[in-house]
Amino acid sequence: MRLAPIEHKDIKVDLTAMIDIVFQLLTFFIMTFNASSMEGDFTIRMPLATTNAEQMDIVLPDLITVELRAGNNGNISSIVADGNETYIEGDMFQRLTDYVETQLAGVGDPESAKKTEVEFDIDFGLKYSYTVTAIEAVSGRVQPDGSIKKLIEKIKFKDNSK
Repeated sequence: MRLAPIEHKDIKVDLTAMIDIVFQLLTFFIMTFNASSMEGDFTIRMPLATTNAEQMDIVLPDLITVELRAGNNGNISSIVADGNETYIEGDMFQRLTDYVETQLAGVGDPESAKKTEVEFDIDFGLKYSYTVTAIEAVSGRVQPDGSIKKLIEKIKFKDNSK
């Protein structure tokens, strides 16, 4: 028995209804979208709302500025601490650690390391390894017995994009 060939007719699908639903869903999601602020751990100390200036006893953290200057081929040429201590050659990073340690010892408060901040001003062409070494130099020191003495915990970088 021979079967008759089946003729295929073109099936036309009307997409109008589907496009309407897509636009309605799109409108719904746009209208109900809630743009919230970024979440994160921001350690911002805001002053209390007072009218009397004497009541505001906010102590700003001490700031040590460290400038790392680039020489030829991205190598470090000098380190300037607080604008007056300049280290040009030799064990610059060890001398930077000594400077930070004397600044913290001058305060006399063992909690001053938690309050003190270091701000780095770094030349654009400086190799990254020197920046890491400088961060290590201000962060702490390895004692002769192998223990680590912490110095600075808060480190920030100066914005040179302006």
